Amino acid sequence: MDAIELALFANRLRAVCREMGATLRRAALSPNIKDRLDYSCALFDARGELCAQAAHIPVHLGSMAYAMREVIGAVSWRAGDLVIVNDPFIGGTHLPDVTLIAPLCVDDRPVAFVANRAHHADIGCARPGSMPLARRLDEEGLVLAPRHLERAGVPDADTQALLAARLRNPRDTLADLAAQASANRAGLARLGELVKRMGADAFDAGLERVNAHAEALARGALAELPAGVYRHRDWLDGDGIEPGAIPLAVEVTLGGNGARVDFAGSAPAVAGNLNCSLAVTAAAVYYAFYALMPADTPPCAGSLRPIDIVAPPGCVLNARYPSAVAAGNCETSQRIVDLILGALAPALPARIPAASHGSMNNVAMGGAGWDYYETIGGGAGGHARGPGQPAVHTHMTNTLNTPVEVLEMTYPLRVRRYAVRRGTGGAGRHAGGDGLVREYEFLDGAAVTLLTERRTLAPWGLAGGAPGMPGENRLNGAPVPGKCELEVLRGDRLSIASAGGGGWGDAE
Repeated sequence: MDAIELALFANRLRAVCREMGATLRRAALSPNIKDRLDYSCALFDARGELCAQAAHIPVHLGSMAYAMREVIGAVSWRAGDLVIVNDPFIGGTHLPDVTLIAPLCVDDRPVAFVANRAHHADIGCARPGSMPLARRLDEEGLVLAPRHLERAGVPDADTQALLAARLRNPRDTLADLAAQASANRAGLARLGELVKRMGADAFDAGLERVNAHAEALARGALAELPAGVYRHRDWLDGDGIEPGAIPLAVEVTLGGNGARVDFAGSAPAVAGNLNCSLAVTAAAVYYAFYALMPADTPPCAGSLRPIDIVAPPGCVLNARYPSAVAAGNCETSQRIVDLILGALAPALPARIPAASHGSMNNVAMGGAGWDYYETIGGGAGGHARGPGQPAVHTHMTNTLNTPVEVLEMTYPLRVRRYAVRRGTGGAGRHAGGDGLVREYEFLDGAAVTLLTERRTLAPWGLAGGAPGMPGENRLNGAPVPGKCELEVLRGDRLSIASAGGGGWGDAE
């Protein structure tokens, strides 16, 4: 391939991922997928190396890139197979994120795999919304090690029975799984056309060429960064079970054309669910470094090869089974990005922003016959080129909000207020973005779980900028903790106010 052919090939692969995403969104039932866009699609080669992805959810895609080789190696594949997995310690992130994988076979040999991952509000947890304050993984819902959902195009009866028996509201989750299966079929159809036109050998060679090109661009970008050892520390507010902030530490070593990221000094695994698997930690690291690479760097395994990640086994960033991990995927991943950016800020003061609101502001709830989950945006950090954006999702999430009209038509809820939280961004030459406030009124009794961060420890500013204002949660006007489980009644009102971003530079 010459340069033009290579660019066309790489973009054809990404187009397959985008079509998969469009198919999934249009076929899905739940607001999580069709409205919030909490899903991701990607392609992998026969060994499980990432080949292409759409611009979906960073925490989904980076973790799949890190762990898919292990998943693919654990299964015997045939044409028409469809494998399901959500185990965070075997390629997953947290239990609500369910991944479906299908092989593209030529002469009974897998030449590539299509995969998509989507968030399900019901994954068989006793607590509505499947995001509980758990101490163990099995308290968070149904754990699915890689197993067949379909074998050679025929539904696997055991897996279907397991899902039907364990889910709280099987109709909704099974409908979304069917949409995920449709997305994979669309991907197989488009990818199959490309392989047939090129031939399997030429296709394999093209994948290797894309990865080699991406690796060269990544190494070139890293070689331009100032060599040295850079460190940073930050803290999570707490896990909602045991008191006290949770320290995280990183040491980033730059030099030559690579990077080493070492999390020694971070806290041991915690009692609650802020733990994360190494795949989630890797996803956050990949995201932070990929943002420093040229815009045309293909998002594939090659771009990640120059980055070496080390985390002590058993720490909060490399937890072991049976640690609970629901909020590790959402909240701890955000703080890992803050760690990396904080470490790199002295080396790249004109490129690194102040801390953003630092939370996905998870709200999970439900009652008889319904489960709901959503994330809420906040303020982005200010930076050398201008102020932070207000009221946005940042870093490891890339979702939308649930439109008020959809939420009120689908669930026994009313949104009483949804507004920018003015004045919460940190002051500075370039202020941090303001947070959000979203207030729900319950039209029926419900169980609610909140998993939110930056409620006590504010997002930091940079270059003399002030920190953003921390967030707060209130039930009927009274403060409630950042991480808690609540039982609410008809007429109760719950307000979630997210943090503002940190400011950048001394105020003029």
